[in-house]
Amino acid sequence: MKYICLGYIEPGKFENLAETERNALMDECCTYDDELRKNGHFAGGEALQGPQSAATLRWQEGKASVTDGPYAETKEQLGGILILEARDLNHAIQLMSKHPGVKVGPFEIRPAADLGEMVRGSELRRAAAKTK
Repeated sequence: MKYICLGYIEPGKFENLAETERNALMDECCTYDDELRKNGHFAGGEALQGPQSAATLRWQEGKASVTDGPYAETKEQLGGILILEARDLNHAIQLMSKHPGVKVGPFEIRPAADLGEMVRGSELRRAAAKTK
């Protein structure tokens, strides 16, 4: 099963580390990510640019409305995602508890939703609508 691991960090925390500390942390994280890959647990992941480069969409008054930045005001901001392949939530927690990124900010771990049945239903409805 896939788990989405959302890594949070306080703005500036990583950038304010001494260069040797930053490099050591990155090397630890990359080494652990390589271990996850080797064991078939790393299904994907990306670091994110800062919230100042973000846009938030929401539906308002019958159309999509865009605002700059993240929607929520929080001390810690989303810094990246990791898609993990694990047996269950406890296994995902066990794997991520060893990730060096936990040293600089928390990870939220959620099971990925399986939308396969909903997508198939939508495909059938749309195909039926085309034949009418």
